Amino acid sequence: MAFGKGRGNKRTSTSSYASTITMVVFVALCVIGVWMLSTNSFIPSQITQATTRTVIAETERSDVSASSNGNEEPEPTNPESDEHPTFQDNPGKLPDDAVKSEDEQQKSAKEKTNSKAGDEGERQNQKQETETQQNNEKENKKNDEGQVKEVVKEFEKEQKEQREEDAGSQPGNNKGTQEQENVQGKDMQDVKQGQDQDSNTDVTYTDATKEELPLEVGKRYASQKSKNQENGQQQQQQEEQNLKSEENGQQQQDDQNSKNEENGQQQQQEDQNSKNQENGQQQQQEGQNSKNEENGQQQQQQQEDQNSGKEESGQQNMENNNMVNDENVKEQKNMKDENGQQDEQSTTKEENVEQQQAEQNDEKKQEGAGASGFGSGIPKESAESQKSWKSQATESKDEKQRQTSESNNADSIMTGKAWELCNATAAYDYIPCLDNEEAIKKLTSRGHFEHRERHCPEDPPTCLVSLPEGYKESIKWPESRDKIWYHNVPHTKLAEVKGHQNWVKVTGEFLTFPGGGTQFIHGALHYIDFLQQSVKSIAWGKSTRVVLDVGCGVASFGGFLFERDVIAMSFAPKDEHEAQVQFALERKIPAISAVMGTKRLPFPSRVFDLIHCARCRVPWHNDGGMLLLELNRMLRPGGYFVWSATPVYQKLEEDVQIWKEMSALTKSMCWELVTINKDKLNGIGAAIYQKPTTNECYEKRKHKKPPMCKNNDDSNAAWYVPLQACMHKVPTNVVERGSKWPVSWPRRLQTPPYWLNSSQMGIYGKPAPLDFTTDYEHWKHVVSKVYMNEMGISWSNVRNVMDMRAVYGGFAAALKDLQVWVMNVVNINSPDTLPIIYERGLFGIYHDWCESFSTYPRSYDLLHADHLFSKLKPRCNLVPVMAEVDRIVRPGGKLIVRDEANVIREIENMLKSLHWDVHLTFSKHQEGILSAQKGFWRPDTSQTST
Repeated sequence: MAFGKGRGNKRTSTSSYASTITMVVFVALCVIGVWMLSTNSFIPSQITQATTRTVIAETERSDVSASSNGNEEPEPTNPESDEHPTFQDNPGKLPDDAVKSEDEQQKSAKEKTNSKAGDEGERQNQKQETETQQNNEKENKKNDEGQVKEVVKEFEKEQKEQREEDAGSQPGNNKGTQEQENVQGKDMQDVKQGQDQDSNTDVTYTDATKEELPLEVGKRYASQKSKNQENGQQQQQQEEQNLKSEENGQQQQDDQNSKNEENGQQQQQEDQNSKNQENGQQQQQEGQNSKNEENGQQQQQQQEDQNSGKEESGQQNMENNNMVNDENVKEQKNMKDENGQQDEQSTTKEENVEQQQAEQNDEKKQEGAGASGFGSGIPKESAESQKSWKSQATESKDEKQRQTSESNNADSIMTGKAWELCNATAAYDYIPCLDNEEAIKKLTSRGHFEHRERHCPEDPPTCLVSLPEGYKESIKWPESRDKIWYHNVPHTKLAEVKGHQNWVKVTGEFLTFPGGGTQFIHGALHYIDFLQQSVKSIAWGKSTRVVLDVGCGVASFGGFLFERDVIAMSFAPKDEHEAQVQFALERKIPAISAVMGTKRLPFPSRVFDLIHCARCRVPWHNDGGMLLLELNRMLRPGGYFVWSATPVYQKLEEDVQIWKEMSALTKSMCWELVTINKDKLNGIGAAIYQKPTTNECYEKRKHKKPPMCKNNDDSNAAWYVPLQACMHKVPTNVVERGSKWPVSWPRRLQTPPYWLNSSQMGIYGKPAPLDFTTDYEHWKHVVSKVYMNEMGISWSNVRNVMDMRAVYGGFAAALKDLQVWVMNVVNINSPDTLPIIYERGLFGIYHDWCESFSTYPRSYDLLHADHLFSKLKPRCNLVPVMAEVDRIVRPGGKLIVRDEANVIREIENMLKSLHWDVHLTFSKHQEGILSAQKGFWRPDTSQTST
């Protein structure tokens, strides 16, 4: 009773003061609520200025009612956690109403009731005004859903088809097949109904600032208008929830006969619920609100018992309060059902996570070998298949092992604070493995062009290469074959030295290429036809498809071979003929920087149909013919070597001596001199040799020089393997690679090589020929259905393409009908499938992505990486790999990544720190896909000199 007396003594002295305080608190809470409703949801600051919108995929979408809560606010992709930040309001102390007298409480209640009535009328008007806006918003949402529908549909279709195919190929698996069909049917039904709540599925589009750069942008982005409409709908839904809460409050007020303590409690609950909705945590706060309400009501009941001493009345009030609490709980549960909320309380959350993981494991078991990655349509690489395939690292036993330091500050790189410009002498032409000045200074000899070979830094660089001043987007093919922007490759030395031979000329703001060369001043096409007329069996584009051009210059020979349906791997060293390979790449002609020095070139044995040397300045006859023997290793049995040089047609003493030595060498190598023909127009001559198809000549030689290589010498080993002055025998077994010439182009593109037999297990666990065909069909489907239409890529702007982790070359084969060429890179730690790629009329190279690639900066329009980065992570840091990706891609160039979902998020963060525009991310079942575009951004700071 002491507490009750104290309150009674205070009643007359603080009546006006308490009433004023109550109104001030009420108004303040209303102002805060309105402010929070009209303020955008909290979004963590991003690394770039791009705005990211997370769009739930078709399999997760569901039609939401007007009462959906604020939890649907888009959130940025978070690689660390999928949980939303929680913001909980502290209920604090009881309001002043709880200790007021009955008269004061009645007076305050009347004022609040009048205020609520006015607010209710105003909100009813707002509800009617927003109905039209909601209808319009639904139409816009349907359009946004349509943007993602095709991508999701195609991926789901791929999974279903592959599951059926894999199940059908395994005998005695009918039950598993039926289960897969049932699961897939359920997935497709969920897609149609838009009710899949799988938290592993996520699609992100980025709408970059399009006015900054003149870059081609994706065609499927979310508009800012759509985002504003979504925010408006969320505000409307929150208002309707508040309206329902007010109706409950008035019903509670009638049931309790104007018990003012409860009005204050109800107002507190409304304010608290409003805050919880704005922070996206209404469901987590529900239990807290119910608990606070019960505690407050018990305190109110005790106070009323002390004042009135009416135990019976107090019990009745408690019963009424319990009824109201039950009604509030039911109303909140109905609101959750209408909003599509299916989250559990914290006590059952861990059980749901375990259940979801179990379901995912069941799905993986059902998919079996049918999912190499999300939407891949082909199974993962079989562990058993690794036993029957050698990798380039295994074949190259003398390869130097390189370990990369893991101390790179990846975390600071992620924040965009650590990227710096490279401080290299080569500046914007920097190639880390060819411009390693420190390593070159330590060389003891340069007589065999050791200084032009690869010397990679022990710690791969994480710096970025600068852009030439005045750099512009490169000119499109085929116009680029004839001219490029001068400021993109600002070098004039070749124009000064070779201009009279029609290599390159400076024409205003352009560098122009008349199509000539040292041996074909009057044009490469005439020279190409001259070779065809000299040896009819060359048959450009039919029998001869893949060519190696040694000492290519600006690669005009390879550039014009495209008109004969022939692809040429052109290479030249980075030497005093500055930027000759860079000219080729800027012209959109395939080329790499390499030299014939002391090590084998990074190509398999017996893969090139023809090798060409036009004044390539290579001393073939020196060192026992070691360099010519390297050509013999790479040349297909029955293939041609075209030597167009002055010793063939001039009679100077030096030329005559070289010709004698060259003739003796080729004879001892059993090469047949097919013809020596002269081109009268260009005033040159060409000697054409052919490699034998049998070992008969080798066995009949008298002097056995050059010697035959040892039987255990692997001719395919080509990664940092020293050259040897020996010859490998020609395969004679009809099922061995190289014993037959490939079928004619283009049939060879889709025909499994004859030396792939069904007893050999393919990369994905099927018989090798079936594996080959499955891979080809898969990539044709992905390219035609997804890459061509749903990735926001304008393929007319794409010419130079690289498949960073090729297997059978299926991706490149699927692009056959486009005006592109693809550099297929087979990683040294992957199964050695590069010979298969050449056999089907494509080309490629061995490489280790823990090192820099032998090409100039800004070389490629598009890079494609299928499960590359997840396989690199155990071996090397991804930060320098991404710096290398940024180096070789042109501004405006694209990157497509298919990989594990966690790797996709990591790559996305690094790309954003590099200021790339991430157009699309999609992930499901722990697999994902990403599409991004490089911009013109470069850091403001440079590395300090060491």
